[in-house]
Amino acid sequence: MGPEGEHIMGEVLQELGGILRPDPKNGPGVSGTPASRGAKEIKTKLGILLQKPDSAVDLVIPYNEKPEKPAKTQKPPLDEALQWHDSLDKILQNNYGLASFKSFLKSEFSEENLEFWLACENYKKIKSPAKMAEKAKKIYEEFIQTEAPKEVNIDHFTKDITTKNLVEPSPSSFDVAQKRIYALMEKDSLPRFVRSEFYQELIK
Repeated sequence: MGPEGEHIMGEVLQELGGILRPDPKNGPGVSGTPASRGAKEIKTKLGILLQKPDSAVDLVIPYNEKPEKPAKTQKPPLDEALQWHDSLDKILQNNYGLASFKSFLKSEFSEENLEFWLACENYKKIKSPAKMAEKAKKIYEEFIQTEAPKEVNIDHFTKDITTKNLVEPSPSSFDVAQKRIYALMEKDSLPRFVRSEFYQELIK
C-alpha cells in the first residue's frame, strides 16, 4: 500500500475508533459528529481507498488452499483410456472421456450430435409432465425441426416418428432419434476421435 493509501487507512481507523468510543457530550460519533455522518465519511474514504489498485491488492485476503479436481475429471489410467478405442459407451460414462470427445467434436463443428444425445439423457430423468413437455419442445426446436439452430442429421422417417411422439411427450419420445445419433457417433465420430490428438495424448 502506498503512502497515500496508508494515510487514508489511518484516517478510517481513527474515525472508526471514534464511532465505537461514545463522545461524553454528544453520544456516539467522531469528535462530536453524529454516528451516521461519521459512517458516511468512512464509507467515502473506503471507496477512495478501494479504487486505488495498489491498495486494493493489500485488502484481498489470500486463500492458499487450492480446490482439488474431482477424481472423475482427472486423466484416466492408460488401461482405462485404451478401452475407449472401440467403446463409445465407456467414453460417455467417463467425465474426462466425455470432455475430450466433446472437444474433438467441437474441432469438427459437429458437437450438436453429442449435445442432443446428452439433452435426451437429461430429458428422460424429468418426472414432472409439465416440465417434460416444456423440455421436449425445447429439444425439438433446438435439434429436430427443419432449420433448427443445432439440427442433427436424422432421416425423415425418424424425424416424423419423433414429431408424432411429441404430441403426448413421454420419457421415450426421443428414443428413436437418440439411437440414430448414437449410431452415427459410434460409426463416424468415434473412429476419427481415436485417431485424433485428443485421444492419442491420453495413451502416450
